[in-house]
Amino acid sequence: MTDKIDKGPDDTPPSGSGASSAPFEAIKAIPVRHYGRWVSAVLVVVALGWLVFAFSQGDVIWATVGDKLFDPEVLKGLWRTILISVLSMLLGLVLGVLFAVMRLSKNPVTGAVAWLYIWFFRGTPVYVQLLMWFSLSLIFPVIDLGPIYKENTVELMTPFVVALLGLGLNEGAYMAEIVRAGIQSVDEGQTEASHALGMTGVKTMRRVVLPQAMRVIIPPTGNEFINLLKTSSLVSAVQYVDLLRATSNIGTTAGAIMEMYFVASIWYLALTSVFSVGQYYLERRYARGSLRNLPPTPLQRLRANLNMFRRTEVAR
Repeated sequence: MTDKIDKGPDDTPPSGSGASSAPFEAIKAIPVRHYGRWVSAVLVVVALGWLVFAFSQGDVIWATVGDKLFDPEVLKGLWRTILISVLSMLLGLVLGVLFAVMRLSKNPVTGAVAWLYIWFFRGTPVYVQLLMWFSLSLIFPVIDLGPIYKENTVELMTPFVVALLGLGLNEGAYMAEIVRAGIQSVDEGQTEASHALGMTGVKTMRRVVLPQAMRVIIPPTGNEFINLLKTSSLVSAVQYVDLLRATSNIGTTAGAIMEMYFVASIWYLALTSVFSVGQYYLERRYARGSLRNLPPTPLQRLRANLNMFRRTEVAR
């Protein structure tokens, strides 16, 4: 009768025909060397260094750029740029939702009107639309709505109103297509279920369809706003004193035209960077429930990139 062998959790298996008496060796992990990354990084750094050196050797008075960066007139123009961009985007959102619903309507008249609106404002340049609104008094000297309203067109179409109409109406055409795509991304069963519960079409759109469509609408809307922020520089052509107009006026007066263009570029980069971060967190918020893992925040992404350069250590 053979004796039973008890083996503990830390005991090595008994020697025999199919077992080895030597302990297992720890695996030595050697990280893969990505030489292409280092070569591309060096090339990019060299190119950036050459670009900085080229501008530093140019005939640019950088002290003027620093002095005029927070000039009161520049800050006033910056505020007006933000104001006209935000108001134009709000107008574009309202018009976008309205015309998107009209285009999806089964009514052929409202659908045709929405299509014509989108066709015209998407098919003509923003600059031309601004000039048309600015020159409206040439064909309509007086805006006469009967007993409701009557005013001279020149007094009504101020540079602010022209900029708001030009940017807002143009943005509404693009937002209509974005909202329409978001609405069509929602399953039709959601609408049918809402109607089965007795909800009206307006209530279904407001409480069921649009909240789910926001996941599709938010990302391109953020891109449209950033694009609108840069496009707003065109309003200087209709005498609206925005950031570009303010810096151009100072540059012409002080004889520092190129320096003031750098000032305007710095502020535009700052604005787009701030709104890009806001767009990212807004997209992340509406992604909850649709993704298993939310995309990393900029801080988490920075930590992950820094960890790439650390050598992987394996416990022995």
